[in-house]
Amino acid sequence: MSLGALIKEEKRAATTSSSSQVHMPKDIDWQMLDKPRFFFLGAALFSGVSTALYPILVLKTRQQVSPTRISCANISLAIARLEGLKGFYKGFGTSLLGTIPARALYMTALEITKSCVGQATVRLGLSDTTSMAVANGAAGLASAVAAQVVWTPVDVVSQRLMVQGDVSLSSCRYTNGFDAFRKILCTDGPRGFYRGFGLSILTYAPSNAVWWASYSLAQKSIWSRLKRQDGGGSVVVQALSAVTASGCSALITMPVDTIKTRLQVLDAEENGRRRAMTVMQTVKSLLREGGFGACYRGLGPRWVSMSMSATTMITTYEFLKRLAVKKQT
Repeated sequence: MSLGALIKEEKRAATTSSSSQVHMPKDIDWQMLDKPRFFFLGAALFSGVSTALYPILVLKTRQQVSPTRISCANISLAIARLEGLKGFYKGFGTSLLGTIPARALYMTALEITKSCVGQATVRLGLSDTTSMAVANGAAGLASAVAAQVVWTPVDVVSQRLMVQGDVSLSSCRYTNGFDAFRKILCTDGPRGFYRGFGLSILTYAPSNAVWWASYSLAQKSIWSRLKRQDGGGSVVVQALSAVTASGCSALITMPVDTIKTRLQVLDAEENGRRRAMTVMQTVKSLLREGGFGACYRGLGPRWVSMSMSATTMITTYEFLKRLAVKKQT
């Protein structure tokens, strides 16, 4: 082969290699963040997100604990007619109070794990795609476990407040979050606040791992098709990736989430006394009411809630990280 032909061949190979690369916006690492600014702005931004999405959580919870199949439209109309706007925000104060420390734990575990595992996978020689998926999956798993230490007690209290507008779903009445806290403590002791903790871990740890791994893969797949180097369209790509990841996660973990919610909210009656239901009692009750399909009650609201929450969360989170980057000196 002549020298000119060899040079042309090398140029063609370099062009092909360059065009096959995936150009993604540079990620902001944990070490690059101003931590106090990150947590302060995060508390404010995610409180706003929680306020907007809370009514969907109320609908999902009531669907999951209902003994019969009821549509979201019927539940919404019933709440609006009998309880008004306040019915869609029952337990919100308790939920918001717990969200701030839970989110702080979540974000800390997420970023530290992603950074550490990412560096380890690079040293092991894994490909960029595999390294990204493994680091994001491990980070999702670790952050879910850390946050559930706070979120489980918050869920137990707030979910009981969510369903008490329907007399068929709640036998005990609470005036507010503090009253619910006091009554649960008197009836079940401290363990009552961690009812369903194991199932919460089984729900949110795999769900989070699947979500973050799916998100990273979906994001890379979309960017590879766009072939843009300027970072344009980042918000749209993040939103599409979040919806895709939410669908995968919701379908896989929905049955465990339904069992967990019932375990945290409903009680069994024995000789006129209330006591916590067991996992087997909850599963048998669900199967008796509607077979395996009953485990997927509330899938629609959960998918919508997860998609909306994930889309707003990830775009807010990426925006937050850019706001909290340390200033160069």
